[in-house]
Order: sequence, then structure tokens, then C-alpha cells
Amino acid sequence: MQAATADSTLQQDIPRWMVMLLAAACGIIVANLYYAQPLIGPISRATGISLGAAGLIVTLTQIGYGLGLLFIVPMGDLFENRRLVLTGLVVTCIALVGAALAESATQLLVSVLLIGVSSVGAQVLVPYAAHFSRPETRGRAVGNVMSGLLLGILLARPLASLVADLFGWHAIFGLSAVVVAALSAVLSRYLPARRPPAGMHYLALLASMWTLVKTTPVLRRRAAYHAMLFASFSLFWTASPLWLASPEFGISQKGIALFAFAGVIGVIAAPVAGRMADRGWSRPATGAALLCASLSFLLPHLLHGGREFSLAVLLLVAILLDFAVAANLVLSQRAIYALGGEIRSRLNGLFMATFFAGGALGSALGGWIYAQAGWSGVTWLGFAFPFAALLFYLTELRASK
Repeated sequence: MQAATADSTLQQDIPRWMVMLLAAACGIIVANLYYAQPLIGPISRATGISLGAAGLIVTLTQIGYGLGLLFIVPMGDLFENRRLVLTGLVVTCIALVGAALAESATQLLVSVLLIGVSSVGAQVLVPYAAHFSRPETRGRAVGNVMSGLLLGILLARPLASLVADLFGWHAIFGLSAVVVAALSAVLSRYLPARRPPAGMHYLALLASMWTLVKTTPVLRRRAAYHAMLFASFSLFWTASPLWLASPEFGISQKGIALFAFAGVIGVIAAPVAGRMADRGWSRPATGAALLCASLSFLLPHLLHGGREFSLAVLLLVAILLDFAVAANLVLSQRAIYALGGEIRSRLNGLFMATFFAGGALGSALGGWIYAQAGWSGVTWLGFAFPFAALLFYLTELRASK
């Protein structure tokens, strides 16, 4: 594939093998953000971080990722994209080695911060599927790539738990460093160059982002919808392991990891949503995703039974929630990417930063609400987030009429 500067230059659609490569790359990169989450206990004990400060291991990763979304991803509208991605991967690999070898709190915390900042290369890669796709197949391509990214998010936690159980917590970072290094070699060989049109300098680019927020209602709506969904998603996956490990279920860490693997079934929604968007069904599909997420949290209140039945209901909640989040993410990115290739990276950075802030809120509230109100409190708060988004969505329908 030759270098491209605008979508209008496309003569052929993006090859399927390139879509699969982008999907795999995004999943491998974004998984690095989540490896430490289930391992906070052993990591804090090994590096001398107090239990009170152990949350910094995850918080610094999220802070780094947020900074990267706001200050690095928009550079995709300014600099050649392949070089930007490969530079980020080199930094990620170095940071992963630092985490794998960390024996002190300082080295570990600096490493996870750099992992967060440099992992935004995945969000430079996702728009590739839109840049090199024809408009009529853009949703399908974005959906397939997002399947890989979502798989990375969902598989990272159980994979980290299983690897740490076998080889210790250092091993997952070392293993990921090897995989990222191999990915860098593959992308340097096969990733096409993408040079954005010459234009503004970097500071003007950053300044333009606030203007985009003010003048792009699609961005504001889609970011709000998905921030609420991702808050409920993060809330669920923060609190559900606590409930599964409680005396009511008494499930081991390996069992919790297997439960997380089962929830991955919901990722099949991503390519389906992309095809629906290509057919012009984005609006009803969005409403269905928000309704599905809301209803999923009501199931534990509507369906009651013994231990095995409750576990099956919880698994159904996980699948439906993952399905809704995957579908809405693809529908949102399809709508945003249609606004223009020259501003696509900035729009993507703003969208991702907003909904990851929602995810951070859900993660922060998960443990607290479980401690204060138990699993019932978790489900009601989980219901409130997507239901608020659904009410906001109804105003879109009213405005269109």
C-alpha cells in the first residue's frame, strides 16, 4: 500500500490481512495498560509500596495514557503516522523491560507511567482502518480492528493472573516486552506510511482541540454515551472479582481468570456493529446498545436462585455488558471518523480521553461501592450510568424529529 494523504485518493479498499494486523497490534499494545491491575498485591509487596499507595500502580498508568491521548494522539494529524507508532513501541518496550526488572517502587512507578504514555500508539493505529477504507466499508474495517483492541483489554487481566501464578508477576512484563519488540519489527515492514496534509504547527494543533469540542456535537454526544458505558464496564470488572472471591462464591484467582475469559464472548459485537453502521443503522443500534447495558445490571434483581444459578446470571451480565460496550464503541468511532480525515486523530484523542475518564471513575467507585453497599449497590450504580446515557440519547431522537 502506498502512502496516503486523504481518503479521496483511495482506489482499492484496505486488504483483509492489513485489518487483521491492525487488530492484533492494537490488542497487543492496549493490553499493557491492564496487566498490573490484578497484580497490585504481589507487586506492592515486592517493591515496598504500601497498601495505601498501591493504587498508584494503576493510577499512574491511567494518567500516562490520558496524557498520551491528549498530547500524542493528535500528532497523527501532523506527523507521519508509521514513525509515530514505531517510536511509541520502542518506548513501550523499554518501559516493559524496566517493569520486568523493577525491584524498587520508583523504578516500577516510572515504568508504568511510561507504559501508559507510550501505549497510545494503539489509538494512532485505529484510524488507519478508516484512512485506508472506502466510506461504504469503513464501519466494517473499524469494527474488526476494534475487536482486536477489545480482546486486548478483556484478555489482559486473566492472562496476567495466570502468568503470574505460574512464573511470578515480573514475567508478564518481560513476556510482553518480547511480543512488543516482535510487533515493532512486523509493523516496520508492513505498516503503510500515512502522511497527513501539511498544515498547522503543534501548539496550534492542540489549541484547535477545544474548538473541535465546541463545534462538533457528534463528538460530544458520542463521548458522553461511551463515557457512561465504560464507567459501568470498569465498575463491573473492578467489583465482580471481589464478589466472586467472597464467601458467597469462594472462587479462586484461577477461577476468576476463567470467568473473565468467558466474558470475552461479547467482543463479537464489534464487527456486527460496524456492518450495521455501514448500512445506516447507527442510531437504532446505539439505542439498543445503551438499553442492553442498562438491562444487564437489572438481571441479578430479576433472576434469583442458588449459587450456580447466580453465577450463570453474573456471566450473562458480563457477556451482555461487553457486547453493549463493544457495539457502542464501534458505532461511535464510525460516526466520528466520518467527520474528516484531516481532523481524525484529534477527534479520536478527545473521544478516547473522555471515555477513559469515565472508565477511571467507574474503577474508582467499584471497590468503594462494593464495600459500602455490597453487590446490590454495584448493580444499581452500574445501571445508573448507561441509563443516564439512554436518557441523553432520547434527546437526540427528539431533536431529529
